[in-house]
Amino acid sequence: MTGLTTPYTLKSLSLRNRMVVSPMCQYSLQGGLTGDYHLVHLGRFALGGFGLVMVEATGITPTGRITYGCPGLWDDNHVAGLHRITSFLHAYGAAAGIQLAHAGRKASTLPPWLIGTSETEPHAETWRPVAPSPIPHSAASQTPQALTEAAMDDLIAAWAAAAGRADRAGFDMVEIHGAHGYLLHQFLSPVANQRTDRFGGSLENRIRFPLAVIAAIRAAWPAPKPLFLRISAEDGLPGGWTVDDAVIFCRRAGELGVDVVDVSAGGFDGATIRPAPGMFLANAARIRAECGVQTMAVGLMGDVAMADAALCDGKADLVALGRAALDDPNWALHAYRALGQESPQVWNRQSGYAIDRWPMRPAGGNAV
Repeated sequence: MTGLTTPYTLKSLSLRNRMVVSPMCQYSLQGGLTGDYHLVHLGRFALGGFGLVMVEATGITPTGRITYGCPGLWDDNHVAGLHRITSFLHAYGAAAGIQLAHAGRKASTLPPWLIGTSETEPHAETWRPVAPSPIPHSAASQTPQALTEAAMDDLIAAWAAAAGRADRAGFDMVEIHGAHGYLLHQFLSPVANQRTDRFGGSLENRIRFPLAVIAAIRAAWPAPKPLFLRISAEDGLPGGWTVDDAVIFCRRAGELGVDVVDVSAGGFDGATIRPAPGMFLANAARIRAECGVQTMAVGLMGDVAMADAALCDGKADLVALGRAALDDPNWALHAYRALGQESPQVWNRQSGYAIDRWPMRPAGGNAV
């Protein structure tokens, strides 16, 4: 029986269990460069026993970031900070993943704690976002510039280049962000895509650009390493993207080399999706059964018994947590206990990581 604590192997990816930390936006960087904050934020989940820890939505271009505080991978200078994180995760038994993203018309927004205030930050940036069509995300959003085909080609190349940098940074898997109302989801959904060229209109046209991105990343990402895809399986809006559409898209994505689909929903303004534990499990199970891919279950999966049952019942292959992991970074270790199993004492295995990689004498100070 396959449950939360069962080891997992897919191509070169080997996990000590099937518990995953979802990409969770922190909006806490400058210039896309990761540092001490992200090392601590993500490293604690490795110490907490999770099998896979994923870096949040990472911009493939500067203007693809959700906010100016989001991480980036559009430049080689971003690799070192991310490699520091992957090295720590690996040292304490967790695999490392990264979500590559472009926010489209949802880019150039403020960190959430500044929205509605008069506060500013000295490193704040704004820019005009891009999208399939010049339709703003909401009444409070900027009107985006519609992408030309040449600009779309540039973005495909940027996605592929970011995947290559992710490999050099030591990541074990890459997830393409095609959900939550961001750029690829905008192309998929008739809510945001009202183009009249070969990238708009019919379902076949609307999936064309996302499939081209998938193909380019799969070609740039090493073949032995798995490729994940996060999707919104439905918009929750009249006339929007549906689960039936998602099944067709995921089947095509699997043919192009996507190994795991991370199944979520929603992301557009006004979506009517009611939060509930396991709220996307049915969609994950259907995609798993019909598309020839494995799935990862997300969506308020913090109840150990429910999460374990989802895997045992064959609805998904992995379970990813966001809020529950933030609330309890040791959730994975506690899950072993809740299931009556002995948990791995990861904190007792001192790897010498800090001694090997960090100077032990601060400038002008005494040895520490």
